[in-house]
Amino acid sequence: MALADLINAGIKEAMLAKQEGRLRGLRAIKSAILLAQTEKGAAESLTEEKEIQVLSKLAKQRKESLEIFVKENREDLAQKEREELEVIESFLPKQMSADELKAALLPIIEQTGAKTPAEMGKVMGIASKQLAGKADGKAISEMVKALLAGA
Repeated sequence: MALADLINAGIKEAMLAKQEGRLRGLRAIKSAILLAQTEKGAAESLTEEKEIQVLSKLAKQRKESLEIFVKENREDLAQKEREELEVIESFLPKQMSADELKAALLPIIEQTGAKTPAEMGKVMGIASKQLAGKADGKAISEMVKALLAGA
């Protein structure tokens, strides 16, 4: 079943069950998918890779907003972001742990021949493509930096 179909079914269920947080999250996903489908040059239906990209972007936005709301002591708004983030993450592939990320990055570093943090760009290009949706870009960047600094 396509992601759009899953979202539409989820919206109906959330409406019937009166789950406002879930409904907000699902509507945000549906909106982002529709925007992605109407972009210039977009195919009629999104590829799985593009769907993950859209969901990752939404999750990142929610995390950043959550961080700001917590810092500003706006627990009411922070709670809404948490609820939406939980819904969005339920459609994303499981994120890699730090150990899994390190294990995936070591062969990439070996393959590129990078030795210093100055050569981080070589590794990031390949790592970002291979680990898209499985790990946050910020986490990948921090791990690559740490591995190259220790090398």
